[in-house]
Amino acid sequence: MPKAASPIPQLVPLVTESAPIAPELRAGALQAIRDEIGDCRRCPLAPTRNKLVFGDGDPNARLMFVGEGPGADEDAQGLPFVGRGGQLLNNMIVAMGLKREEVYIANIVKCRPPKNRVPEPIEANTCKRFLFQQIEVIRPEVIVALGSTAATYLLGAKTSLSSLRGRLHHAFNTKLIVTYHPAFLLRDPTQKKEAWKDLQLAMAELGLQTKRTPS
Repeated sequence: MPKAASPIPQLVPLVTESAPIAPELRAGALQAIRDEIGDCRRCPLAPTRNKLVFGDGDPNARLMFVGEGPGADEDAQGLPFVGRGGQLLNNMIVAMGLKREEVYIANIVKCRPPKNRVPEPIEANTCKRFLFQQIEVIRPEVIVALGSTAATYLLGAKTSLSSLRGRLHHAFNTKLIVTYHPAFLLRDPTQKKEAWKDLQLAMAELGLQTKRTPS
């Protein structure tokens, strides 16, 4: 296990030697993880959060999106990506030819960092094991890391986003693609075309047909 103060998190390989969980049992398995988390007080984020944001979507999803952490809207509703960034992510999902209900969405940390700051290593390293358990249950064919924080903790190394984009990575016995976080795209809409290129990589791996460029 990495030290809490380590500035670069260490990847904890997901061991999946056991047989996959049957599709009809995955919702229950995810609920068991949620039950284990409980009213979490494991890290410094607990005292300032409103609602814990576990995850949302299809337990049998072929595609999984992972972001950094909940924002104000997510903290209020208890669901990931429901604010302005979530609306853009929904548009991105639709442009891929899917519905939000067909994918699974989660974050590195399940509680909102104050003022939407980047999670501290002690917070992310404490919380990420629950995300890794979710990935093990769902076993998506493709994971899309939204932003540098998600990429750092999923790949286990802090590297520039530009060096990670545009190619396939392998983690958790599946394929992983890195793109911009929707919040960044709201601040710099000129990068939407670049993000669309990343999503097309995921679409190719999933055998999805190009629909339209997301707005």
